[in-house]
Amino acid sequence: MKKMIILVFLALLQTGCATAENDFDPLEPMNRKIDAFNTVVDEATMRPLAKGYTAVVPKGGRDIVTNFFSNLLEPNTIINDVLQGKLVQGFADSTRFVLNSTLGVLGLFDVASKFGLEKHKEDFGQTLAVWGVGQGAYIVYPVLGPNSVRNTPGTVMSYYLDGASYFYMIMNPPAVIAATALKYINDRANIEDFVKMRDEMALDAYVFVREGWRQSREYRIYDGHPPAPQPTEGDDFEDEFADEFD
Repeated sequence: MKKMIILVFLALLQTGCATAENDFDPLEPMNRKIDAFNTVVDEATMRPLAKGYTAVVPKGGRDIVTNFFSNLLEPNTIINDVLQGKLVQGFADSTRFVLNSTLGVLGLFDVASKFGLEKHKEDFGQTLAVWGVGQGAYIVYPVLGPNSVRNTPGTVMSYYLDGASYFYMIMNPPAVIAATALKYINDRANIEDFVKMRDEMALDAYVFVREGWRQSREYRIYDGHPPAPQPTEGDDFEDEFADEFD
């Protein structure tokens, strides 16, 4: 446990001391201002709503909401499976979508996982990465949050391939507003643990979120097996320090 605490501390220290300028964040001055604006908006609106929602709706109910909206995004994953040449995975994800949409009652219940069909999440940003397109600049959008030049087209494509967008077309305006609010409040509740970690542990909240987002994207692009980072002098120091606790 002591070894783990030391390594976590060193990782956070390294993140907090990251240089302000780098190849991935040439827009940092502007991004920091937008990030600060997003934080103010979140603290004033979404965070209190998410906390109230969590207090009222039990985890089982929140899972049902998550399952429903996640299932509506499956067509986006399936199309990007095909675009990435993952035809076997595309067939499995198609089967998963059919099972959850029928036996799972419009996706409210994740019955496909009980049949051994693992959930995947593919988007056009990942597809562009597979095709060899570089990440480009890191961008923080107002309200929407972290993104990148490469991932931006995927964000637009995800909207048009999100079943919720078409589901809303058959609903009356009050129902659309309620469903949209439910989706985003539920999404915000799902990341509260990460936000707490950022607030409690990050030396620089902006860098913490940026690096967390980038690492998450890399993890998805390489299907959970990103290439090992090149060793640095800092890594050698961490290894020697950790050996003291073996």
